[in-house]
Amino acid sequence: MSHLNELETDLIAAIEAADTETALEEIRVSALGKKGSISEQMKTLGKMSPDERQTMGPALNALKAKITDAVAARKAMLAEAALNARLASETIDITLPLRPSPAETGRVHPISQVIDELAAIFADMGFSVAEGPDIETDDLNFTALNFPEGHPARDMHDTFFFNEKEDGERLLLRTHTSPVQIRTMRNEEPPIRVIIPGRTYRCDSDQTHTPMFHQLEGLVIDKTSHFGHLKWTLEEFCKAFFEVKNVNMRFRPSFFPFTEPSMEVDVQCDRSGGEVKIGEGSDWMEILGCGMVHPNVLRNCGLDPDEYQGFAWGVGIDRLAMLKYGMPDLRDFFDADIRWIQHYGFRPLDLPTLFGGLSS
Repeated sequence: MSHLNELETDLIAAIEAADTETALEEIRVSALGKKGSISEQMKTLGKMSPDERQTMGPALNALKAKITDAVAARKAMLAEAALNARLASETIDITLPLRPSPAETGRVHPISQVIDELAAIFADMGFSVAEGPDIETDDLNFTALNFPEGHPARDMHDTFFFNEKEDGERLLLRTHTSPVQIRTMRNEEPPIRVIIPGRTYRCDSDQTHTPMFHQLEGLVIDKTSHFGHLKWTLEEFCKAFFEVKNVNMRFRPSFFPFTEPSMEVDVQCDRSGGEVKIGEGSDWMEILGCGMVHPNVLRNCGLDPDEYQGFAWGVGIDRLAMLKYGMPDLRDFFDADIRWIQHYGFRPLDLPTLFGGLSS
């Protein structure tokens, strides 16, 4: 029996020392296989006397069962260790932040932001938003706005014309949003208070001009409006848009075919330090044109200039965005550079309001 005890001790020690399932399988085969050490001992039972078999048989079966259980236990332990090692190597750090949502990474283009700011400002003054098509007729873009045929002011607009139709009419890409003023006056009864934001087109391209740009015009038509109302409207607009308490404005006589009198408007600013600051300093900067609606324009829209009068103004939306948010080159607005929009863009859910802040 002593040799069985020694065999058991050796096998148990070998099983516990096995560090891989392959090594463990080799020990199992060497002990329980057809030519294994325990199997060889089982073969000797036939040569023993009945008394010896009665003693050795149970002892060998017990040894076989003990080794089988030890192998199974060690195998389970090795399998668990291998699984833990694999889990450790393939782990995912759930403490890392999630990838930002589109609402966090997306940005509103500064032009869209400024249009929303303008709409919020003028809505508070009682204005509604009017829109019209980008492709217009010569009549709505020029003639109805008091541009006579052959007038030199037509040449100043660098117009994109389409090919002539069979009847000789030439459509064009609107050079200003003023045709919407004509459409509004012809389709609505006064009093009229509208702003008109939209795309306009002129054949021009440099640091401060692009072939397609954005313009906002305003129109007021009623029986009592005068130039003092126009000045107040523009002053309140500039204070709200540039978010300053006071702003000084200078009105200079000018010429526009569709207004009389016509004025160009300068705003006081400070250009020092590489940044334009509105409402302070001793410099002046032109920002828009305005005037009282010309009587001929009222007549062209079916309104009696002896009964109705009003005022209008126009300003470049792109220019307003550049002044307020410090963008040096207008061409960057249309380059579709993701780095630029990430820097100058606005969070999509931060809608501009007068009480919450236009550019907050």
